[in-house]
Amino acid sequence: MTLILLMIAAFLPLTGGVESRIGNLEQRTLAEHNRQRAMLHLQSLKWDPGLARDALSWAEHLARAGYLQHSENDPDDPSPQGENLWAGTAGAYSLGSMIDAWSVEKRNYRNGVFPDVSRTGQLEDVGHYTQMIWGSTRTVGCALARGGGDEYFVCRYAEGGNVYGQRVY
Repeated sequence: MTLILLMIAAFLPLTGGVESRIGNLEQRTLAEHNRQRAMLHLQSLKWDPGLARDALSWAEHLARAGYLQHSENDPDDPSPQGENLWAGTAGAYSLGSMIDAWSVEKRNYRNGVFPDVSRTGQLEDVGHYTQMIWGSTRTVGCALARGGGDEYFVCRYAEGGNVYGQRVY
């Protein structure tokens, strides 16, 4: 009995730490996306539970696979989802730092027609940020999964952004 109590006592700080580190995922993720959009006077995003389920399914797939890879859109889907991915050592990053990895890309962003929107000329230097601020995107859903010592954070967007030949907003 004492061993069980010690195991429970040892586990409680870990679960509390995870809760404070990634707790309120929906509210915190939505708030950061909308903060970035508000700076540009863009319409706020709303949380979509269906997108969050899709994000969780893909995050769990990535956790099993052990590496980042974007999902493939169905070529017959008239409105494919957008997607942002993040991965890092499990427990080492806050939810805020995961999202900040995308929003910090604004330093390389220049307004224009996609894909000509990067000050560096490299689309990968702005692609996460442009999806966050894509003007016609209205909803987002995100999820986090853990596997193989890493965490995988996935956000899905509708309408998907980063469309070649279109203005970001």
